[in-house]
Amino acid sequence: MTAAPLNLIKLSVGTESVESLIAWQKNPRAHGADGAPRHVTRMWPRREVELLQGGSIYWVIQGLVQCRQVIVRLDEVVREDGIRRCGIVLAPEIIRTATVQKRPFQGWRYLPGAEAPPDLARTRQDEDALPAALSAALADIGVI
Repeated sequence: MTAAPLNLIKLSVGTESVESLIAWQKNPRAHGADGAPRHVTRMWPRREVELLQGGSIYWVIQGLVQCRQVIVRLDEVVREDGIRRCGIVLAPEIIRTATVQKRPFQGWRYLPGAEAPPDLARTRQDEDALPAALSAALADIGVI
């Protein structure tokens, strides 16, 4: 049995739903020169090798982990200020996960695979999402 991959977890600031994350990532400014979606962050993960062995970034939207994207690679990004940053290059597919509450935090954190919420079944990937307040209330009482 192989070990579960190491992942990242990150707040999707300003995102109101999985659908708004999808819409934001369709914007060309969210892509690199190769057309792949990416998230640029100041800190470079020290555990890069582990992340690139099947890891994902789990997105926290409105206080709930709701979806993930596979991490394809990490690219160096240097902006106008000359500061080296990490471009987390993502697979374009956004995979919905079980909804799990998550308190706010800054930056990103490592998320061991054993602690990551499971993916929703393929047959449920296209379901309409519950409103954030309802999802939070259901997660709070342990229903979802």
